[in-house]
This record gives sequence, C-alpha cells and structure tokens, in this order.
Amino acid sequence: MASTSETGHNKNVANFEDLISFCVGYGVTYNPSKNSLKIPQLQTLHTNAKNVIASVDTTSIAFNNASNARIITFDGFHKFSTRVLNALEATSATKETIKDAVTINRKIQGTRAEKLKVVFGGKEANKVVDPNNPPVVIPESKQISVSQLSYDSLIEHFSKMITLLTTEPSYTPNENDLKIAALNTKLTGFKTANTNVINAYTTVSNSRISRDKTLYDELNGLCAVSKDVKAYVKSVFGATSPEYKEISGIPCKVIKK
Repeated sequence: MASTSETGHNKNVANFEDLISFCVGYGVTYNPSKNSLKIPQLQTLHTNAKNVIASVDTTSIAFNNASNARIITFDGFHKFSTRVLNALEATSATKETIKDAVTINRKIQGTRAEKLKVVFGGKEANKVVDPNNPPVVIPESKQISVSQLSYDSLIEHFSKMITLLTTEPSYTPNENDLKIAALNTKLTGFKTANTNVINAYTTVSNSRISRDKTLYDELNGLCAVSKDVKAYVKSVFGATSPEYKEISGIPCKVIKK
C-alpha cells in the first residue's frame, strides 16, 4: 500500500488533469500569453508528472526487492559465524589466533543488521515483505544510513575472519560450507546483495528528486503552474465568475520532505 505522501503526489497530478480539462472547455477564450500556461504545455507537464511518479513506483519496488533479497542472503549469518569459530577452535591453532577469531566473532554478534522500516496501511512494522508484491514505500534516509552501516560492518568483520583463517594452516575443515573457498563465495554473495541495495537506493533517490522538481519546483513545477493557471482564469473571467469558481478549489498541495 502506498504511503500517505505517495498518495498525495498522485492526487496532485490527478487534480492537475482536472484543471486542464476545464481550461480546454473554455475554448478559445482560454488564450494565455505565457507559454507554460498554454494547453499543449500543460498536457506535456501532466504527462511528465505521471512519468516521474511511475518511475518512483518502479524504482521503489526494485529497492524493496533488493532489500528483501539482502535480508534473505544474510539470514543465519550470526549462527554461521559461530560455526566457523567453532571449527577453528577444533584445530591446532594457537591460543592467540583463536583469541583473535573470538574477538572478530564478538563484533559480528554485536552488529545487528537493521531491517528496513516498511509501512502497511499507515502502520510501521519491521518485517520482510513478499519480494514479488512489496509495498511501494521508501524508508527514511536516517534509518537506511544506520542499516547500511550495519551491513557494511558485518561484511568487514566476516572478511577479516576469512583472512585470519587463511593464515592458519590447520584450518582444513571437511565440511564443504566451512572451507575457505566456500567462505569466499559466501562473502562475495554478501557483497553483491549489499551493493544491489546501495545501487537501488541511489536510483530511487534520484527518481524522487526528479519527481519533486517536476511537481514542486517554485517556478515551473506542477503546483506553481496550477496556481498561475488559476490566476489567469481569474483575470479573464473575473473573481466571481463560475469559471473561476469551478477551478479555484482544485488543490495542489506541496508535499515537503
């Protein structure tokens, strides 16, 4: 379900379409000298607004899917790290080496990757959503930053663990998933899942910037143009005219971030 703000953006665009329809209905009497207020330009702005909102929707879904995939990839990470430590403790590694591994594992256990906040029907919940049908919602920037640092730290600590194990000749486990090659494969998977989220967030963030410029630029945004259209209709037909009355109440609310 879309958030309240996302619904607001769509409502603004829908209201702008209503405004255009009324202006078209005025026929040749609607003949502004300002180019941005002419019917073709209004229709182009409306189309652009719909496109940028659609882009936000699409990139939001991609971001949520990448976030969910990362959560799945890291599922069981902490328990697996402890298994790796136990495997090392079962070797002839020195006390110093094991102590270093214990320190790394302690850092891993103390770093909890934060799940991204998702809104369901206006209520917030920390949960994994269906990757094939996620809500079109973007978590707050601050929360994303905290979450990202958590995942970055897990990857860093796990990489250090692998480096330590690589230097220990006696670390030769028979379990395939604990072998150095398997650990490196897992590390690559962690990095890939994390990078996918970073790239997806960059894309959706840029699409939101484009949307906000198209709708809320102080000079050329949809709401600014809407205001100018109403002023022009008022000047042509008069403040008490039925023409002005039917459009004056069509809202275009600037949604601040």
